[in-house]
Amino acid sequence: MRLGATGLQVSRLCLGTMTFGTQADERESFAILDAAAAAGVNFIDTADVYPLGAGYAGKGETERIVGRWLQGRREQFILATKCASPMGPLPWQGGTSRKHILHAIDASLKRLGTDYVDLYQLHRDDPATPLDETLEALDTVVRSGRARYVGVSNFSAWRIARMLGRAEARQWIKPVTVQPRYNLLFRQFERDLLPMCREENLATLCYNPLAGGLLTGKHRDPAAPDAQSRFADGKAAAMYKDRYWHAREFEAVARIAAVAEESGLPLVRLALAWVLAQPDVTCALIGASRASQLPDVLAAVHEELGADLLARLDAVTRAFRLGDADR
Repeated sequence: MRLGATGLQVSRLCLGTMTFGTQADERESFAILDAAAAAGVNFIDTADVYPLGAGYAGKGETERIVGRWLQGRREQFILATKCASPMGPLPWQGGTSRKHILHAIDASLKRLGTDYVDLYQLHRDDPATPLDETLEALDTVVRSGRARYVGVSNFSAWRIARMLGRAEARQWIKPVTVQPRYNLLFRQFERDLLPMCREENLATLCYNPLAGGLLTGKHRDPAAPDAQSRFADGKAAAMYKDRYWHAREFEAVARIAAVAEESGLPLVRLALAWVLAQPDVTCALIGASRASQLPDVLAAVHEELGADLLARLDAVTRAFRLGDADR
């Protein structure tokens, strides 16, 4: 799949790595990477702040694990990482200031054991820093050869539009990718962000395609989340419960599961195939805490969902296109 307006070709599945170093130790992380690579996944996404839920002392371990696995095969993979999340207690140890971006890229490259990344992304917006300062720093990163392309994650549509306009006006490197949350239980970006990406030819790397694991079907009791899942994993559990752990979502999952059973597809494969079937989706980010979780996930890339099946899933989840204020 072509990555937006660039000439870069990537696999439709991108392996997310935020479990590496906590939910998955290094040995299991290597097994997950091996399985994904064997299935044709050539796109790896990480971040300096990973693993998920780590304290300051543990941040960066995921990049180190990925870097050790990549030794001797760096040129076989497209590598993406991110910055902007707090890496320490000081105010300049996070955000998108020039100081932090230029420090963060060098620190990530050292941990990853490489002299460049293919895609360098802002993990989140930083309203406290002028966009021009951020864009000029990203321009420096690319022109210095430390990254080939830049992108953003967790940005609103209007902020991305503003970034594109400022970059064009100042002749700086423009973002070429957007990493939004998107799945059957979170469809709000269909109203503004995804149409903007289509218009501007920005690649979309959609994360949480399985709603943090809720769309795997393994969570059946709202009172008892799987102890090994993101819904029970320390600091991250509150965030994921706030996103998905609600009666409305559980009811929708039951209805989606019924559609999956009637179609003869595992729920996880159906849910991921739905994301890949959406016309504005370039890639879906997948993740795992065990390599044994991957077969149905990896198989989703080969599923072609018919129009009737897509229409049924749309009918079940159409309400999730609305924001809280619209309900």
